[in-house]
Amino acid sequence: MCKNSLEGNFLPGIWEAELFLAAWKDHTQPLKQLHIMGSLFSLLLLCFLGLWGVQGLGDPGPLEDVVIDRYYIPKVCLREVQMGDFVRYHYNGTFQDGTKFDSSYDRGATVAGVAGVGRLITGMDRGLQGMCVNERRHLIVPPHLGYGSIGVAGLIPPDTTLYFDVIMLDIWNKEDKLQITTLYKPERCNRTVENSDFVRYHYNGTLLDGSPFDSSYGKDSTYDTYVGSGWLIKGMDEGLLGMCAGEKRRIVIPPFLAYGEKGYGTVIPPQASLVFDVLLVDLHNPKDGIFLEHLEVPTSCKRKSVTGDFVRYHYNGTLMDGTLFDSSYSRNHTYDTYIGKGYVIPGMDQGLQGICIGEKRRIIIPPHLAYGESGAGNKIPGSAVLIFDVHVIDFHNPTDSVEIQTVYRPTDCNVTTQDRDFVRYHYNCSLLDGTKLFSSHDYEHPQEATLGTNKIIEGLNNGLLNMCLGEKRTVIVPPHLGHGESGARGVPGSAVLQFEIELLHMEPGVPEGYLFVWHSEPPENLFEAMDINKDGEVPSEEFTTFISSQIAEGKGRMMPGSDPEKVINDMFQNQDRNKDGKITAEELKLKSDEDQIQHEEL
Repeated sequence: MCKNSLEGNFLPGIWEAELFLAAWKDHTQPLKQLHIMGSLFSLLLLCFLGLWGVQGLGDPGPLEDVVIDRYYIPKVCLREVQMGDFVRYHYNGTFQDGTKFDSSYDRGATVAGVAGVGRLITGMDRGLQGMCVNERRHLIVPPHLGYGSIGVAGLIPPDTTLYFDVIMLDIWNKEDKLQITTLYKPERCNRTVENSDFVRYHYNGTLLDGSPFDSSYGKDSTYDTYVGSGWLIKGMDEGLLGMCAGEKRRIVIPPFLAYGEKGYGTVIPPQASLVFDVLLVDLHNPKDGIFLEHLEVPTSCKRKSVTGDFVRYHYNGTLMDGTLFDSSYSRNHTYDTYIGKGYVIPGMDQGLQGICIGEKRRIIIPPHLAYGESGAGNKIPGSAVLIFDVHVIDFHNPTDSVEIQTVYRPTDCNVTTQDRDFVRYHYNCSLLDGTKLFSSHDYEHPQEATLGTNKIIEGLNNGLLNMCLGEKRTVIVPPHLGHGESGARGVPGSAVLQFEIELLHMEPGVPEGYLFVWHSEPPENLFEAMDINKDGEVPSEEFTTFISSQIAEGKGRMMPGSDPEKVINDMFQNQDRNKDGKITAEELKLKSDEDQIQHEEL
């Protein structure tokens, strides 16, 4: 309560008598403490008589000093009011009979002023000394420490003892500095907030007495702003400096670094100290590029990705506070894309450059290289820094050919596989990350194929050419020479395949379009040789007997790896041009007669 026109003088020293009202109502309870000036005995007697002479909070009689009852003291008291401190408090003022003469509650505004410098009535100045925030006191102020023999016209009679019920709400001093308490700090802290950084943080804002005035959590959105650019109150600008993403701080800001004498709207009173519990979600600078952490790099890296490569990779995408927003693992499918061509966000385009197959890399992308101020969907907020933990499964370029690595090649190798040859081989097929797909060892027999007949993928066919019997190879097949973008059963789309091959058997083939070839010249009169019973026509049985004898005698061979009966039947059907079940001399023609090539075939 402020004084009237009488300013008064502040007396040196602080005198207080602490008196619990419970003791007044129960005379069997001892008085807790009395701090007195002058004769200790006389003042004790005076107070004792005064207490016994009244009921409840009656007139204590002539008092030389303020009587103080600290009826509520907080368990935690970080500071106490001292001379020169600025204080904010609420109070009710009554006379001895309980009549209210003034109340800050009725005005709907706290009282703010400097304690101990004569701006308050002397009794209030003394009664506030040593108070903690949220402490409650009953004060009995004798007339000579209140409004004396003059009183306040129409409000307080002369020579009136005043009774105050006070709660302290705020204490600060012009010498105060920002108070920062670190509540939690992550073990990993690669970077801290600097001036000109853009930050995203959550906060709870309270007054010094704990009264909440604002919270970002209730808005379901972080507070996003630049630091050190004047967009924040000065205390918050300073309090955020040096924070790590994920760090929690309590920042206590004195009024002159907050909203000062004006306060803010109806929620922050004038001259209020502010307490912010802050969680820094992320930070970046508009000048930032991407940041890379190489988590795991293969010891052997023969090739690194470049612009135009097609990359298959797994990833976990998180915000800086660890919140997962997307994961390819949850879909059980890699993310497949070209890099350096704008198919992904710019930061990822840059972050996948120069990466090895099998490498694990952390890519930290500032928002201006990600989804910017707008964010994406309901999982990536605006202005969010993104962290991708990436594992590259494979990559290739559309111009890639089959890569062949010879593991073992016999020294006595005079004959190698050619197009149309029949081969038998063992293989193991895997992805480039080592994931096993198929193996001929899992079956009873090795794999068989006739090269150049489109029975196996083109890349494997190419990898089997020019092999020696007993040779071992590793063959890398890009997807456009494998199973393409669609993949196959058990093979992911756009997958680069690795084959480990061992050639076990090979047979010379026949030219494309041929079913049978002679090793030398055919019989001079082929039809007569074929017409075993010399009746001028060759039925299917005679044709089969003749071709089989030519093969048995080593005079010719059929297309390897095929069903002999089917091949002979196809040959017969080709020669039985009128489809009457027999071949005549007029129908029988050598393929050499038709194609003009050296090898002759029926």
